[in-house]
Amino acid sequence: MTTAINKEKWVYVIIQNPGVDEQIVGMHDKETEFDFIPAFMEKETAEECFINMDRERGVKYEVQAIIFEELESYASENNFQIFFLNKQGEILKKI
Repeated sequence: MTTAINKEKWVYVIIQNPGVDEQIVGMHDKETEFDFIPAFMEKETAEECFINMDRERGVKYEVQAIIFEELESYASENNFQIFFLNKQGEILKKI
């Protein structure tokens, strides 16, 4: 993925505790020491990748859509980068 992302495009993220004190799930890349939000261009890709992600037991998670511009703002405010991943969890694009 080498093209710029339209700021008004809907993208997909994982939400922790949907509906009650919800938060966008962030992760830490041990190799680069970056904190990042895993993001996806398609809902199905997010669901397939999420199956293999580490997660806290007993916590509810859900794939939800968010406008890219809002995700950028959230990431910036919380000192996260955005990594677009494929269904295997490989990084396609870093923002």
